[in-house]
Amino acid sequence: MNYDKKSVKDIDVKGKKVLVRCDFNVPLKDGVITSDKRIVEAVPTIKYLLEQGAAVILCSHMGKPKGAVNPKYSLAPVAVRLSELLGISVSLAIDTIGPDAKSKAAALQCGQALLLENTRFDAREEANDPEFSKELASLAEVYVNDAFGAAHRAHASTAGVADYLPAVCGFLIQKEIGIMGKALSNPERPFVAILGGAKVADKLNVIDNLLSKVDTLIIGGGMAYTFLAAKGYSTGKSLLDETKLDYCRQMLEKAEEKGVKLLLPVDTVIAGAFPDPIDAAIATETVSSNQIPADKMGLDIGEKSQALFAEAVASAKTVVWNGPMGVFENPVLAKGTIAVAKALADSSAVTIVGGGDSAAACEQLGFAEQITHISTGGGASLEFLEGRELPGIACLMDL
Repeated sequence: MNYDKKSVKDIDVKGKKVLVRCDFNVPLKDGVITSDKRIVEAVPTIKYLLEQGAAVILCSHMGKPKGAVNPKYSLAPVAVRLSELLGISVSLAIDTIGPDAKSKAAALQCGQALLLENTRFDAREEANDPEFSKELASLAEVYVNDAFGAAHRAHASTAGVADYLPAVCGFLIQKEIGIMGKALSNPERPFVAILGGAKVADKLNVIDNLLSKVDTLIIGGGMAYTFLAAKGYSTGKSLLDETKLDYCRQMLEKAEEKGVKLLLPVDTVIAGAFPDPIDAAIATETVSSNQIPADKMGLDIGEKSQALFAEAVASAKTVVWNGPMGVFENPVLAKGTIAVAKALADSSAVTIVGGGDSAAACEQLGFAEQITHISTGGGASLEFLEGRELPGIACLMDL
């Protein structure tokens, strides 16, 4: 995929109506936003467009309303928070391409902002319906995609509208593809990738793709046990995907053929059963990774593995991390994930954290400011690491 895309700075928007796809899929509790991070991250692009004299029409999905209007997923709280952050009143249309949206978009003046209601209230959004895309595009003269978290979706508001309008990226997507794109296409070496999380199946293509790019691949988390089993180790009651044993053997062979160092945990924190995430009283012990008893399960990487992985990070120039090293929701089993996050924070390398649980861990642990880039999209960053084309980026104009 071509990562050199035109941005809002490459087009003239003065006096024009600009449709901006944002990622306002924020967490709500009883109608109250519990984290406004995604809204805050959209502000620089919106402010820039307003300052350049554009009339800005914003759209986004929220949740999974399954193509039907559901007040639970209304963007009304987002309009209120946006108004506070921008210092102007952001009006909310009660529909996406209906009479209210059309009349409010038509009346919108330069320097003003309008938020359309949840795009997924219409089933044609996720179907990438051409008529829906055309109607949405008819509200504006320019399209800006700044929703990296939804860029892997070929939906009407993320890709379809680009068939009818000149399409560029906002600052958020520009940063994502600039940093992550360079890391994958032309990294400073040594290049180290760290993969964790529960299932090998979730990261099959990522592992395969990264083995052609990295100098060292570190595998931790639940997925490591299938790799350990592929090496002939007994993994006890640990998470194991027996259908992927051959795949893991192939990846171990591929790493050897390509001269890639593939690091697996050398020691493991074990317990008798999977813990309640908040049960801090769980009894654990640490054993070598090839000595997990039949009645125990691995739940985190041990101290030797933490040191081994940190050493690999310390000598790197580029590091990409996606997925926790253990059941990090439990404080007893979070030490491996904390150690990796700290290794990245202490590193002088370009450090990239690919969304999801890894990003949450860095935020919770207070390491976010010391990381070069934390991706805003879990699924999108994962597909990026797979080397797949992201429809919401592929549709944008090339430089």
